[in-house]
Amino acid sequence: MPIDIDAIRAQFPSLAVTDDNRARIYFDNPGGTQVPQIVIDRMTDCLIRNNANLGGYFATSIGAGAIMDGARSAMADFLNAASPDEIVFGQNMTTLTFSMSRSLGRRFGPGDEIVLTRMDHDGNVSPWLLLARDLGLTVKWLDFNPETFEFDLPDLAKLLGPKTRLVAVNHASNATGTINDVKAISRMAKEAGALVYVDSVQYAPHGSIDVQDIGCDFLVCSAYKFFGPHQGILWGRADLLEELEAYKVRPAASAGPEKFETGTQSHEGMAGVTAAVDYFAGIGATMAKEHHTRHAGFSGRRRDVRAAMDLLFAYETSLAERLIDGLKTLPDVTVQGITAPEAMARRVPTISFITPHHAPRELAAALAGQNVFAWSGHNYAVEVIDRLGLAERGGVLRLGLAHYNTAAEVDFVLDALRRVL
Repeated sequence: MPIDIDAIRAQFPSLAVTDDNRARIYFDNPGGTQVPQIVIDRMTDCLIRNNANLGGYFATSIGAGAIMDGARSAMADFLNAASPDEIVFGQNMTTLTFSMSRSLGRRFGPGDEIVLTRMDHDGNVSPWLLLARDLGLTVKWLDFNPETFEFDLPDLAKLLGPKTRLVAVNHASNATGTINDVKAISRMAKEAGALVYVDSVQYAPHGSIDVQDIGCDFLVCSAYKFFGPHQGILWGRADLLEELEAYKVRPAASAGPEKFETGTQSHEGMAGVTAAVDYFAGIGATMAKEHHTRHAGFSGRRRDVRAAMDLLFAYETSLAERLIDGLKTLPDVTVQGITAPEAMARRVPTISFITPHHAPRELAAALAGQNVFAWSGHNYAVEVIDRLGLAERGGVLRLGLAHYNTAAEVDFVLDALRRVL
């Protein structure tokens, strides 16, 4: 069956909120999505029924432990991890990456090389730059083509060598929307003997992830970008997680994913993560049955999540095409990303643009006046904005779509922009 947008929107209470009788139009989704009622309910239930620390013999502590176990299983299904024990929770992707960079740094030494990219969010750049500074590592940069907004992978081959220890790359750009071939990048890096660290924060709301198929060593994402709470998730290969030393307090666990989870975790956040995964699975089980056969190798929640992603990506792509086509009709607007209709499968619906006559912050403020929520500036994609030569111009105006957005909202935003421009 086709996507039932009304049924989907009915699950998100925030979509019904108005300001002075004006509907809110959420095009700020790359910075964080709204949450469905199931997430709110599960988090509330956790705080009411299972608000305790772990390790006790009483009901609330046992319940909190079950929530944590359930969240590991849910994210193992979401990422197709081999085991729930490969799932580590933390405050957010950036905090987890800083922590993991320190553990991985014990394997590196002066003269070793790491490869970073000009397309990444700074959460997958600064932790490694600081590690390189502290350890005397050599940083090499994988550039992207500013005309195609994609990597030329032969350029990566030139950067890899016997001293390469790590390649850090994003799955999708939070500035240009480009989806990168992380499977090919992982294969090339592994052939050179390097570890691969993938930032999937921007990709996770839009496409299914299979860490076993990608072939990377670590992958990070944040639930608040895929309709869950503010919660970070790291997947790591079980053998590496077991081998690495964690920076932790002495009483904390010394094995398994728990050794990387510093301090008391957000159990209500974990309950919300499970609910977000179940939200996707519910769509897959009801609206996306025609996509099940494509994922015949999976069953249950893993299959349903992947089927849902197929359905939702197709819908989001149709909205992205509508928005890009409309932007092309506006005076002096230049989209900073893939726009060709035949290449839309290689981008997520995160669409940035510039115009010579209005600073991005001015456009964002003007849209806010119409109750349209959008971001402007570098959006923490510092390397991208510098590479495009847009830092001194204030970065970009970024519009980001999610599957709860509608064609009518796209048209409203285009009309608002047309009036401003």
